[in-house]
Amino acid sequence: MITLEVSSHRTPLGRVQMALREGRLCTLTLDESFPPFAWQLERRFPACSTRTRGDAAARVKRVLDAYFAGNLAGLDSLAIDLGGSDFQRAVWKALRAVPAGETVSYGTLARAIGKPHAARAVGAACGANPIWLVVPCHRAIGSDGHLVGYAAGLERKGWLLAHERGLRGEHRLGAA
Repeated sequence: MITLEVSSHRTPLGRVQMALREGRLCTLTLDESFPPFAWQLERRFPACSTRTRGDAAARVKRVLDAYFAGNLAGLDSLAIDLGGSDFQRAVWKALRAVPAGETVSYGTLARAIGKPHAARAVGAACGANPIWLVVPCHRAIGSDGHLVGYAAGLERKGWLLAHERGLRGEHRLGAA
């Protein structure tokens, strides 16, 4: 039976819940996410147990805190366990190659993985991303340069991009 280390952590975007398998981050969700955290775990790991103590989650929390404090490269150091199909993993790998603060269109991502006509499927893979911040799907945008399609909300997507560009003061979460 698989044992997952689970924990939660407060971030500027809200409380997140995480699960790690053998020290690798496999799920990261916001509290109000749909589908809910427990459902995601049950779907991916139908026969698992959980524990709340461990060093791996503490490390992820330190990396998240550092990211929100400005160390944008720290997320790249996290060991991850994504699951997913070959296509999804190709999309997620391409997303991790997009530098912090930069953006790429879904069509450009499709071409980068050798599937030039699969922009919509790339969008679906972004939507299925189990660790939305570490695999930075917030960096994927529409072909017209607009922010589109973010499960955590377009306001958060904009906030993350502004944060990565060093513009935190110019884009406050919750500001009108």
